[in-house]
Amino acid sequence: MKPVRRLEPAVILAVMGRELANFRTFWKSTAFTSTFEPVVYLFAFGLGLGSTLVTTVDGVDYVQFVGTGLVATAVVFSSALPAMFGTFVKERFQRTYDAILAAPVDVEELVTAEMLWIGLRSAVFGCFPLIVTMFFGLEPELTMLLVPVFAFVTALAFAAFGMTMAATVSKIDQFNYVTTLVITPLFLVAGTFFPIDQLPEGFQVAAQFNPLYQLVELVRGASFGLEAVDALRFAGLLVLAAVMWRVAINRLEKRLII
Repeated sequence: MKPVRRLEPAVILAVMGRELANFRTFWKSTAFTSTFEPVVYLFAFGLGLGSTLVTTVDGVDYVQFVGTGLVATAVVFSSALPAMFGTFVKERFQRTYDAILAAPVDVEELVTAEMLWIGLRSAVFGCFPLIVTMFFGLEPELTMLLVPVFAFVTALAFAAFGMTMAATVSKIDQFNYVTTLVITPLFLVAGTFFPIDQLPEGFQVAAQFNPLYQLVELVRGASFGLEAVDALRFAGLLVLAAVMWRVAINRLEKRLII
């Protein structure tokens, strides 16, 4: 008999296939939002603020500075939030996870499949702001092909974070605390709209532990020139994704099994 692996690829693909079949029912609205939202931001901040108060930042046109930073915004809002609300609804209301676990699927495979699906989807959506920015003067570079990889790894970490929160809170309204106290500060202090070196020293140090800031720096490096430190940034995101993966598995096992 064929031995059963710890993470069976066929099982993971089956769970991801279910998510894909469900995604086909609403992909148009999601794609529209992911495309139109960066356009609004670029017009509001890049062309509005950039044409009146700020023209360049660190030698980069402000509209391009904002556009490359919006990749991180697209990634976090297409990974953490769907993971939180989607996991909570499927576990608490729809009982989808109970049905999946009734088949030969364990929690580790379930979490892995959900993370991979969200990561792949966020990697695609994360490229939309970059593509839109090209219509505002951003020159295409070969290294930009690394952006989906950077977005994918970061989305894995935030997907696992969202699933962990979904397995921790008791009511769906409590996600407001997570959004206000965690996601919003990370989003605002990621260097998307202004350079981090303009902040007080304490905030600059704290920003180094912000995964969204690391993603912003990686995307800008891929757009304007990578540096040796970017390898360390990417390694840190890989470690974070691996740690959050194990934490999410542990929390969901306690919620679903124990």
